[in-house]
Amino acid sequence: MNDNTKVALVTGGGRGIGLGISECLINEGFNIAFCGVRDASQVQETVRRLGERGSRVHYCRADISKTADRDALVDEIHDEFGRLDLLVNNAGVAPKERKDILEAGEESYEWVMKVNLQGPYFLTQRVANWMIRQKHEHSSFEGCIINVTSVSSTAASPNRGEYCISKAGLTMASQLWAVRLAEFGIPVFEVRPGITATDMTAGVKEKYDALIAEGILLQPRWGTPADVGHAVAALARGDFPYSTGQVIMVDGGLLVERL
Repeated sequence: MNDNTKVALVTGGGRGIGLGISECLINEGFNIAFCGVRDASQVQETVRRLGERGSRVHYCRADISKTADRDALVDEIHDEFGRLDLLVNNAGVAPKERKDILEAGEESYEWVMKVNLQGPYFLTQRVANWMIRQKHEHSSFEGCIINVTSVSSTAASPNRGEYCISKAGLTMASQLWAVRLAEFGIPVFEVRPGITATDMTAGVKEKYDALIAEGILLQPRWGTPADVGHAVAALARGDFPYSTGQVIMVDGGLLVERL
């Protein structure tokens, strides 16, 4: 390992919820690698601003739905930092068009599933094997994996079924990896955001504004990327040392059962 500073990979870490996570992890002293599909020239300002907080920040252009990109991403982080302590599977997409499941097409389904489920699943496989090697080489190594899902893991939206199914699949993947990696002391968690203000939800702002006004949330406001980031940071710090496999809800009380 190059130095004692922990390194986090945040997929989709340059915008929206991912950026909120990156900022909170930097506040915890992590060096940050983040990836996305944009050209490096388009994220220079983000890298600069994050770097001003005192950590090393590295951007990798990678489409996590593609095997070659995932492999290149991990190799690049190895070359740049020599270690990886935390993987945050945050990158995700919504259907380009919301369509009733009676009419939705296979192309949208396949795209959403490859980005939201297949990509994180096999990226986790690659990173987990690296973390296991690091643990064998350095007994003090403490790895951690966090999957960012959505309340759509359990709350059905029939006009974006592929998104709901992808997030439900990632929920199960979180449990599978928690079970498999327990023997190596690598905890796996799921963070499940609710109605959060990002580019993804900008197009349905009026809908959710109305629902919030009508009392759908116990805490009547939009969630923010920082809300999710604080939850990830607490897990990354080790504040939940006896809770691998658990779900952290960041939804303002949306899914609390009420009469």
